[in-house]
Amino acid sequence: MWKLYALLSAIFAALTAVLAKVGLKGVNSNLATAIRTIVIVGLAWGIVAVTGELKGIRTLTKQNILFLTLSGLATGLSWIFYFKALSMGPVSKVAPIDKLSVAIAIVLSAIFLKEQLDWKTILGASCIIAGTIILIR
Repeated sequence: MWKLYALLSAIFAALTAVLAKVGLKGVNSNLATAIRTIVIVGLAWGIVAVTGELKGIRTLTKQNILFLTLSGLATGLSWIFYFKALSMGPVSKVAPIDKLSVAIAIVLSAIFLKEQLDWKTILGASCIIAGTIILIR
């Protein structure tokens, strides 16, 4: 099931780039990011409320809160830089560079989470990097 969710994530991420590029016309990228964030906050809390998962807030540990907060800060900075890049460059060049995050995440997962990398993962990350270089030149 996780593969379906990952594919849906990729589809919606692609839509994000195209829709944002249209929405950014004549709008400051930071303002656009703030508007997008409000929508996401409402959507996320709405899903939590409708699915009855709000009670899980009591089970959060200090470590959960710390790392989810840090992840939120990283997400916010990613979005700010992504929208700035989209406002200045073509989606066909910005999106592939943004997707280098996949290869970077693989490296970081090996370093910090001690995940084992097999030859297929290393080859795939290398292809992502090579593909990005080809697409942006």
